[in-house]
Amino acid sequence: MTDALKRLSEEGVAIWLDDLSRKRITSGNLAELIDQQHVVGVTTNPTIFQKAISQGDGYDQQLSDLAARKVTVEEAIRMITTADVRDAADILRPVFDATGGQDGRVSIEVDPRLAHNTKATVAEAKQLAWLVDRPNTLIKIPATKAGLPAIAETIGHGISVNVTLIFSLERYRAVMDAYLTGLEKAKERGLDLSKIHSVASFFVSRVDTEIDKRLDGIGTDEAKALRGKAAVANARLAYQAYEEVFSSDRWNALESAGANKQRPLWASTGVKDPAYQDTMYVTDLVAPNTVNTMPEATLEATEDHGEITGNTVAGTYEQARADIDALEKLGISYDDVVQVLEDEGVEKFEASWNDLLKSTEAELQRLAPSEG
Repeated sequence: MTDALKRLSEEGVAIWLDDLSRKRITSGNLAELIDQQHVVGVTTNPTIFQKAISQGDGYDQQLSDLAARKVTVEEAIRMITTADVRDAADILRPVFDATGGQDGRVSIEVDPRLAHNTKATVAEAKQLAWLVDRPNTLIKIPATKAGLPAIAETIGHGISVNVTLIFSLERYRAVMDAYLTGLEKAKERGLDLSKIHSVASFFVSRVDTEIDKRLDGIGTDEAKALRGKAAVANARLAYQAYEEVFSSDRWNALESAGANKQRPLWASTGVKDPAYQDTMYVTDLVAPNTVNTMPEATLEATEDHGEITGNTVAGTYEQARADIDALEKLGISYDDVVQVLEDEGVEKFEASWNDLLKSTEAELQRLAPSEG
């Protein structure tokens, strides 16, 4: 057993777990991961909650109480998910205090059906922050076009945000711009900027899945040679953009007023193709002031055989740009790929949310008290 996770942390990568369930909380497993495997944060999404609630009986008591009160299925979901997030936030509170609020955070997502509605997203973000009522929560808002002004407005109210579903470099720059705009709004309102935190979740593995499919369709040796290169190249160029924005005059003015940098978060880091090293989206994206949110299998693979060799992003930008340009030369449109991925990402979370509604409704009916 190597201590690759410790080395990863020492390189400035915060290790977050991309999973949460009540069983993980009540069994002591989450506390154990924090204590023994350098986990300093948790991310959730509708798919994770749908899986947690539909498996096992950990939610039966709360569902039974909610059924007795005849709450709507939407209210039941919010009561269940915010309870889990609140409990996880309490377990992570010592990490939050020790890192000055940077880590020890738990993310909870706005209803993905609101992804294209700015006003409703802001309203939901405020409601979730109020419901969970923990300073170490991050509200997840998707980086859709409607999401961008919602991010700025939510940050402007002093609510910390995890921006999710970022695939393209152009959209990532717009996300950073929205964060800075939000901080400027917060400053105008007299809020304490040092209390506002944000991460930008830049998705990794899905980029390779989509581009590799297109490369396989072309089928030439030149195309095959580019398999498995796009996702890491894209993420490395995102880090280059991060370095540019967070060394600008606009940023320096906010930093001197107490603001925190919005860290890049590598999301979707579970390797989908068995032909690739199962830790590649961890070991190839080691850079200071980043977050890597891992499914448990990736966490365990990294701990077992991940080779952490220092910063693997610095000095790679020229090659990363060449890899992306090579795709365009083969007729694979970067803009088309990232748009497809964003659309699919929103659809997948919506579908998971609808599955969550259905399975929760079935559980409420199963546990409803008989009349009389």
